[in-house]
Amino acid sequence: MMQEEQFTDQAKDFIQKDVWGSIQDFLEYEIFHFGTEHPIVLTVGLLIFVIIVFIATSTILKLTKRVVTKKLKSEDKLKFESVFSFAKYFVYIIVIFGALDGIGFNITAVFAASAALLVGVGLALQTFVQDILSGIFIFVDQTVHAGDIIEIDGKVGRVEEIKLRTTRAVTIDNKVLIIPNHKYMSSSLYNWTQNGTLTRESVAVGVAYGSDTQLVKELLIKAAMSNENVLKNPPPLVLFTDFADSSLNFKLVFTINDSFQASVPKSEIRFEIDRLFREHNISIPFPQREVTILKPE
Repeated sequence: MMQEEQFTDQAKDFIQKDVWGSIQDFLEYEIFHFGTEHPIVLTVGLLIFVIIVFIATSTILKLTKRVVTKKLKSEDKLKFESVFSFAKYFVYIIVIFGALDGIGFNITAVFAASAALLVGVGLALQTFVQDILSGIFIFVDQTVHAGDIIEIDGKVGRVEEIKLRTTRAVTIDNKVLIIPNHKYMSSSLYNWTQNGTLTRESVAVGVAYGSDTQLVKELLIKAAMSNENVLKNPPPLVLFTDFADSSLNFKLVFTINDSFQASVPKSEIRFEIDRLFREHNISIPFPQREVTILKPE
């Protein structure tokens, strides 16, 4: 009986050793081997460890994001998520490389072998990194917000969404304008609505010499006040700007509450000015030239 129990224990020990040995052999199986002096070796166990670290890091980042964004406003939440989506990749890289270095994986050899490749990738991603850094600066100094009307490189659009790399805006003709964020650093940016949605617009017109300038002023103000998009306070203003070669030049200045649609009320006001001028016999001159043809003697 004692011999049978001793044999059973030996069998169990043999099976356990055999199973553990098989597991060890499996974990130490080399998937990738590169180099001789400072070899880079990737084993199954190392790969499994990296996957576990990756999953744990991902879980911690998700929990951190959920806790931080829980009490943020919707606008601040979007900004945080954009920055967080970029920062988490750096966290993944640092954690995984740190874990590999901690268990003896030759990180130095990896960097040495891929130095030229990393330089090439860095040069290729130069503009991409500029966009990312510019996006972070936009979030920090708050030069642009969703809903702002901006003008950059001669293009005007209402900002719909600010991402870490690009800004999405919609033009007045409903075309989507994708602006790389580095443009904010290299070009002049005009924010039409940073000081509020009210903007001063103007319409220029010239009348013939001899016209009643006071009547012209009254008609211009009447044309502006008749438009429903023009605010009554502050009231429209007429400026006598110049004695030109063939006309007396005036500028009608008025305030509207939606600069994005400014072309529509300005067009309506021009129609009304033309109607009022015709009604009161005020002519809008056009350049004229006299040509004298001399007959040869």
